[in-house]
Amino acid sequence: MNTKKRIPSPLVSLIPIVLLVGLLAGTIHTFGSDALNGGSQISLLLTTAACAFIGMTFYRIPWKDFEIAVTNNITGVATAVIILLIIGALSGVWMVSGIVPTLIYYGMQIIHPDFFLTSTCVICILVSVMTGSSWTTIATIGIALMGIGKAQGFEEGWTAGAIISGAYFGDKISPLSDTTVLAASVTETPLFTHIRYMMITTIPTLVVTLTIFTVMGLTHDTGDTGQIAEIAAALNERFTISPWLLVVPVVTGILIARKVPSVITLFLSTLLAVVCALLFQPDLLREIADGGSLFKGTLMSVYGSTSLQTSNAMLTELVATRGMAGMMNTVWLILCAMCFGGAMTASGMLGSITSVFVRFMKNTFSLVASTVASGLFLNLTTADQYISIILTGNMFGSVYRKEGYETRLLSRTTEDAVTVTSPLIPWNTCGMTQATILSVPTLTYLPYCFFNLISPLMSILIAAIGFKIVRKTVNNPA
Repeated sequence: MNTKKRIPSPLVSLIPIVLLVGLLAGTIHTFGSDALNGGSQISLLLTTAACAFIGMTFYRIPWKDFEIAVTNNITGVATAVIILLIIGALSGVWMVSGIVPTLIYYGMQIIHPDFFLTSTCVICILVSVMTGSSWTTIATIGIALMGIGKAQGFEEGWTAGAIISGAYFGDKISPLSDTTVLAASVTETPLFTHIRYMMITTIPTLVVTLTIFTVMGLTHDTGDTGQIAEIAAALNERFTISPWLLVVPVVTGILIARKVPSVITLFLSTLLAVVCALLFQPDLLREIADGGSLFKGTLMSVYGSTSLQTSNAMLTELVATRGMAGMMNTVWLILCAMCFGGAMTASGMLGSITSVFVRFMKNTFSLVASTVASGLFLNLTTADQYISIILTGNMFGSVYRKEGYETRLLSRTTEDAVTVTSPLIPWNTCGMTQATILSVPTLTYLPYCFFNLISPLMSILIAAIGFKIVRKTVNNPA
């Protein structure tokens, strides 16, 4: 009796992908920016059900396989979910305590509008290289920079694009970054060999990115300084602005420099911000609690939504917070995305589709281009950069070795294709998270994330040129 499991063909495997794209397109068209409130989650679950139905009905894949794959996927993002909830708490209390308003207040006076986008990108690069985390960078200094950008009249898409471009540069090349370490370890490449080799594609991409932001900044109309002065006055009127509040970002930076785990760093930073809120903004906490106790106001600023009225409408919108509760739609979406990724893996559909990319490998250019395409596809289907990095490294490792290419080429291409493109996909964990933290829809900031958009193209271009790509002579047996 033949018990060998049948694998769906690539054509059949595309059915859930087409269904997902169709459902998400309909959901976004119907609900717009409210699609994350439930419509997108239902789309992912319906597609998961369709994938499981095809696998169980036509290929006799047991339900247990789907359960195990989904459980493994969700387990893999458990830490990310915890970090996401703490980030929600941190962003809420950093705002209410006056830390973010203080950063905005001083930042508007220091950063010249002509070079705001360039400065934003560089600041996020420095912070993310030091932290190794794009999420932490965006959730802290990123929120403050969004406020400065709005005050200086920049469209939110441009500001978010500069923030994400800088944050993912650091996430990509920092030795503290989990994705950098993961890409190196999966491909069995020494960490610093991997980082040095990435510079060949990363530095030219960064130069192009900073050039675009500089040109845009110089052509931006900076004549209206009245709005900046108005927002500065409104901040001073509503919050206690003090240099002492900058102690919290400094302490957070020290914790990061000492390589304290992300969860602990974010938790301690949140606690410090709570203390600052009690010391500097007690009246705001009572207002949040509707005249209640400081204890109630503090807890509400950590876990719930706050809406503080100011004399400036733009500022009122900016200082509104959502706390931990504001992250729940994102958490729900991540869990549903993991269900879909698990179903695609268990059914064999993921492997069937990715195997198509291998067939096009005839030279260096096609090998790298196939790896990039596969990485992008995995980011779309598994909805998680960690899973995509692992699958890309495992799937192409033997191919690169067989063809005589160094493992550092695979590790670099994996990062160029997976790490930096993850925030560009609305249903990917990174895309969902950054859109939630910055309050900017993924499709709004996507066209302005030049570093993220150019990186995979640069990887393919360098492969076409063949610069610094070494291939050993391989003697294949006849």
